[in-house]
Amino acid sequence: MENLIHEITVPVRWGDVDRFGHINNLTYIEYAQEARIAFSNERFGGATGLPVFVRRVEADYSRPILPDTSEVTVRTEVAEIGNTSFTTRQSILDRQGRVCCTVTSVLVVVDTATATPRAITQREMGILASAK
Repeated sequence: MENLIHEITVPVRWGDVDRFGHINNLTYIEYAQEARIAFSNERFGGATGLPVFVRRVEADYSRPILPDTSEVTVRTEVAEIGNTSFTTRQSILDRQGRVCCTVTSVLVVVDTATATPRAITQREMGILASAK
């Protein structure tokens, strides 16, 4: 199956910059979340995409995003797929295309009526596998 890594650009907002002149560490997680939502909405359709709860988020900061970057690029790929959950790996790049942070998230697919984990369907599995 063809690897279809999802990619979006996210503008750097005034409030994203800390007093030291670089992007606040928490903001990297926000950029990753924006990209995961866009990935889900585009791949699964609708305004809600695939309903998930975030179980775990891990950020590996490689270098700061400096003030000369007005927008970041976030690349999202699926690293692992389980029965009820999947793991995304996202690279956040500065204006020069350098990876500044890698965010890994474990997402649990949920039944929206009961707010409990549910099995990933075959259709969903296929969509997730195409981003792996």
